[in-house]
Amino acid sequence: MLTIGVYTSGGDAPGMNATVRAVVRMAHSHNANVIGIRSGYTGMIENDFVPLDLRSVANVIQRGGTFLKTGRCPEFLQPENRKIAFDNLVKAGINALVCIGGDGSFRGAHALNQEYKIPVIGVPGTIDNDIYGTDFTIGFDTAVNTALEAIDRIRDTATSHNRIFIVEVMGRDSGYLALDVGIAGGAQEIFIPEEINDINNCIQRLKDSIKNGKQYSIFVAAEGQKPGRAYDLCDAIKKKTGLDAKVCILGHIQRGGSPTARDRVIASALGAGAVDALLRGESDKMAGIRDGKLVLVPLADAISKRPPVRKDKILLARILSS
Repeated sequence: MLTIGVYTSGGDAPGMNATVRAVVRMAHSHNANVIGIRSGYTGMIENDFVPLDLRSVANVIQRGGTFLKTGRCPEFLQPENRKIAFDNLVKAGINALVCIGGDGSFRGAHALNQEYKIPVIGVPGTIDNDIYGTDFTIGFDTAVNTALEAIDRIRDTATSHNRIFIVEVMGRDSGYLALDVGIAGGAQEIFIPEEINDINNCIQRLKDSIKNGKQYSIFVAAEGQKPGRAYDLCDAIKKKTGLDAKVCILGHIQRGGSPTARDRVIASALGAGAVDALLRGESDKMAGIRDGKLVLVPLADAISKRPPVRKDKILLARILSS
């Protein structure tokens, strides 16, 4: 009998619970068992498993975070710890895995498959939307809407005081979140890791907009390699223009909260699709959404490639901000 081990790994994302729910209910509809692995790879190493039946995932589809817990596990990079993890899986009767997380989590799943041939399907769960092979990742839509709600509130203060606000969103290595938030929030400038903005050009555009009667501005910046990038932008603006910009760092608020309807639907489809793939004998692949359809992408591609930043979105943002 197929017994699937399901786990959430890496940063939490709204919709992870909905994914686990779909895995459990799809599996049970095909007479397969599901065992939850707590705290991702840490739980795999520490033998922290819990059986999941239909009732165990009741009333979780609307909850943010992950009831299975999550985290990062540097110890899993060591082959001897992966051997311990695999031995624990065998003892628990787990003979297939569904990994819900980002590219780092997929690397661990891919390693297990390559070393021990255990079937594994990945499900992309990250607010960054930076996984190759899928148009959307679980949690992205919720994070965009959370950040957008904050920007709409900040705009009230910006217009009341004729101020410049720099809103920093998450995105250490990727600007997909910042780009969508910036377009939806009407930002004048968007700063992302993939596109180097010349600060002098940005300041000139800011001066031009002020001359044209614009009384307030909102900039959106991905955090980059360290949170607080917005303060560097603020200092540069003040030095070059004398204008006082205010900074708002949204931080981890973007990861929490009840998932949007879109994230719940995507999570449900991908969780069920992962189980269906395992039942059909697929392995070492990621279930993704492309052009509205469920697709399977080799994990090797998902962890080695990056989706291209939409240049047309960057151009659109600049045109609409004028």
